Amino acid sequence: MSIDLSDPGHGHSPAAWIAVIIMLAAFTIGTTAFFFNLVWLVWASFGLLIAGLIVGYVLGKVGYGVSATSTGH
Repeated sequence: MSIDLSDPGHGHSPAAWIAVIIMLAAFTIGTTAFFFNLVWLVWASFGLLIAGLIVGYVLGKVGYGVSATSTGH
């Protein structure tokens, strides 16, 4: 199997991994808080979810995104 150098990487970048980890943690916390009827923690986990989106976007813009890591093949 050969490596296609035009392949953008499909999110295999530090920015994508960190964003997904933050958002998975937020989803897990929010689901647990919803189960235990902790409304304030559900909303706090929603805020963490939005923070994960912002962190991923910012990391992508400062050079840790797919376009920065795909040139290293």
